[in-house]
Amino acid sequence: MSEPNFPMSRTSAMPYLHSRRLPPYRGIVAVDAKDFTGHPAVEHEVISRTIPQVLRESFRRGGLTELWDGQRFPNATGDGYVFGFNPEAMPFVIDPWLGELQNVLTEFRVNSIGTVRLRLRVSLHIGPLPDSGQIHDGNGTPRNDTHRLLDSRPVKAIMAASSESITQVAAILSDRCYQDVVAGGYCGRHPDHFIEVPATVEGKPFEQRAWLYVPAPSGNLYDRRILGADVMADRRTGQPGTSASVDPGEEDQETPGRATPPARTVVRADRGFATSGTVHGGQHLTNTEAARHEDDDR
Repeated sequence: MSEPNFPMSRTSAMPYLHSRRLPPYRGIVAVDAKDFTGHPAVEHEVISRTIPQVLRESFRRGGLTELWDGQRFPNATGDGYVFGFNPEAMPFVIDPWLGELQNVLTEFRVNSIGTVRLRLRVSLHIGPLPDSGQIHDGNGTPRNDTHRLLDSRPVKAIMAASSESITQVAAILSDRCYQDVVAGGYCGRHPDHFIEVPATVEGKPFEQRAWLYVPAPSGNLYDRRILGADVMADRRTGQPGTSASVDPGEEDQETPGRATPPARTVVRADRGFATSGTVHGGQHLTNTEAARHEDDDR
């Protein structure tokens, strides 16, 4: 069957029109500096320049120099960095690279007293993305989801709640990344090092199951105000459930999965009647305090 003879026929992105080859699967790593806009403008250029240097050194220490040198569709985002790689290397990106990144940033903090501070959120994902050496490579839903995870509430909250002296890295893994690499047993970290969270982004129609990993945890990592009520309920009961985020001010509300004590009504009547139900006949009240005084006067 011949194709129509007009220029857009070969480049149309119209979905569901005909079958086409799936793009190659790529691992995706994206990082963002915490509170980038909170730094003075004069520090922005320093942070933007430092991030790739820190990443390069951490990959070198993790024995992943080849991965860094062979990165696909790299892009510096000003307050961060993103690139693709062969997904076969994802187990080594989770461990040891995340731990080495924590170590490098800790050293950077010690050696940068009085200068710029740098703490990083990290997002890891796997999915099909165009990668043919063209300028627009790497664009697609997996790339978008990687950035949404990076901006999601749980990873931002855990970074904000942790000690800036201890925790320099907080990572969030997509469920696909976790299931294929961690749950599949290919990673050097046990699944118990990871915490399931509901990843949502304020103002965006995005909600996915994801997994937090903090190489050097500090503070109250298991605070349900950070992780979401259902997540904590699942950890208590050992049963999977649907996750939903919880605002920090909602800590007094009932947590799903938690046993609710039976309601109890307390009625107090000081020197008067407190009646519930139907009373047959008269009622008599003795003012015990007055009677006591009368006895004392006798």
